[in-house]
Amino acid sequence: MVLFEKAPAKINLSLDVLSKRDDGYHNVEMIMTTIDLSDRIEFHELKKDRITISLESRFVPSDERNLAYKAAALFKERYGIKAGVHIKIEKNIPVSAGLGGGSSDAAAVLRGLNRLWSKNLSLKELACLGAELGTDVPFCVYGGTGIATGRGENVELLKSAPACWVVLAKPNIGVSSGAVFQQIKLHEIEHPNTEKLMKALGENDFSMICAHLGNALESITMASHPEVRHIKETMMQAGATGTLMSGSGPTVYGLAMQESKAQRIYNGMRGFCEEVFLVRLLG
Repeated sequence: MVLFEKAPAKINLSLDVLSKRDDGYHNVEMIMTTIDLSDRIEFHELKKDRITISLESRFVPSDERNLAYKAAALFKERYGIKAGVHIKIEKNIPVSAGLGGGSSDAAAVLRGLNRLWSKNLSLKELACLGAELGTDVPFCVYGGTGIATGRGENVELLKSAPACWVVLAKPNIGVSSGAVFQQIKLHEIEHPNTEKLMKALGENDFSMICAHLGNALESITMASHPEVRHIKETMMQAGATGTLMSGSGPTVYGLAMQESKAQRIYNGMRGFCEEVFLVRLLG
């Protein structure tokens, strides 16, 4: 039996860090939405009780270090599955980009194995399982638009953002989320206004959504990687209605309602970055 799952990337419309937890992690408040840039996950059931991964990416391991492998191992262990599976991953989402590629792959594996092995688990049950794997995995199980709190395990779905174009530009660097979070000084970071952003989403107000995009990690990443700031400034000058770094970076996105404007931004950014994408919101 062969099954397929899409694993769409996410962007942060907001990312706030509220407090340090006793377990060493941080309490966060993040509004995220999925975009039309996806990895493709293919599942082949195996008779032998094992997990194998294949993908063509020199930046992503194909063994037990891969988050998709960890998702499959957790699913098998938790539900006593004795069958095996081969997972083929077609990578389209840039790696270490702040776009949740690894998390979305893991979420797609949970959804796919739920179908492959007919467990009939709800998305809520899969999201709870995903919380054991990483901060963004629970949201990626659901997709759409939502706010994640706690370590990311509490997800509430929200009204989707208005349909618009998204230009993504990733400089040729990778950013470690762990390293960025270690540099947080809670009394110094600029907190986004999550409440006003949620109100703008509820009212389907594109201009107000763009006005209240915010990421508390942006200044930290920009201090180490000034090219991220340069990309954001260039996007703004090119006419993006709203711009923001996604996640811990380094990818910056710009939003535009008109395809012609988005195309101009896309063309302009191709001179700055090798990895530039023009996509739509899915959320």
